Amino acid sequence: MSPVDPNSERVRVGVVGVGHLGRHHVRLLAQNPRAQLVGVADVRGDAVAQAAEKHGCLGTTDFRELIGRVDAVSVVVPTALHREVAGAFLENGVDVLVEKPITPCEAEGRELVAIARRERRVLQVGHVERFNPAYGALRERGIEPRYVESQRLAPFSFRSTDIGVVLDLMIHDLDIVLSLVRSPVAAVRAYGGALFTAKEDMASATLEFANGAVAQLTASRVALKPVRKLRVFSRDAYASIDFAEHSGVLIRKNAGWDVGKLDIGSVDTSRIDDLWKYVFEGLLSVDRYQLGERNPL
Repeated sequence: MSPVDPNSERVRVGVVGVGHLGRHHVRLLAQNPRAQLVGVADVRGDAVAQAAEKHGCLGTTDFRELIGRVDAVSVVVPTALHREVAGAFLENGVDVLVEKPITPCEAEGRELVAIARRERRVLQVGHVERFNPAYGALRERGIEPRYVESQRLAPFSFRSTDIGVVLDLMIHDLDIVLSLVRSPVAAVRAYGGALFTAKEDMASATLEFANGAVAQLTASRVALKPVRKLRVFSRDAYASIDFAEHSGVLIRKNAGWDVGKLDIGSVDTSRIDDLWKYVFEGLLSVDRYQLGERNPL
């Protein structure tokens, strides 16, 4: 490994775990001009050697060898190891980006948060959909949700089988919903089933909030094709997001909307095009947005 320049303004970074997702972390950090990829770690010697050679950095099968060499680290290991690996770096003064879910259980997650606060380190969880441009556009439009419906479906990938679909996929939408609905959760009802693994492979959950809002979430990792969609209903607007396509549509009532006083005297109701134009140009505003792809990592 080439010596690290202590005067460099670039952040010295490492990646622990170079599997399917970890390789993306490595590639993107290596391309980032504000980062210096110092090293990668993985218990699989062949995988770590390949990544280290490709990017010209340290490769090790012991993640602890990165401690003292890096300022920040991406932890992309199986969920059961998050507490051990992320905790070790935090306790040694290293900022951590840990892939979701933060840990397999609440207690371990709270332990990591406590360590980060005690050591005054940054601990960030990889909830990447927060940085999806379609979601950002929705947040900018200031909708106050009353009902939210999400679908996150994926074909079986043979990965992340150490956790169920709630922590694997639905957690993205749980994070999005909780960030949109600014109210405490009052009740939760959930159902699920295991098909291909020992954990739940499909699940449906209903969240009821103290302010009366309701969210219905569905997740499956045994679907025939991927779906990543969210629909949000408020008192005067409807929004639909396609996370995969980075697109969305927002429909709002115009100021002149009054169902009891519709003036259609000048509209030829026998012509569907005229009626459509009257409704969707005169009574409603339709905002469609297509945003370019941006990798949140």
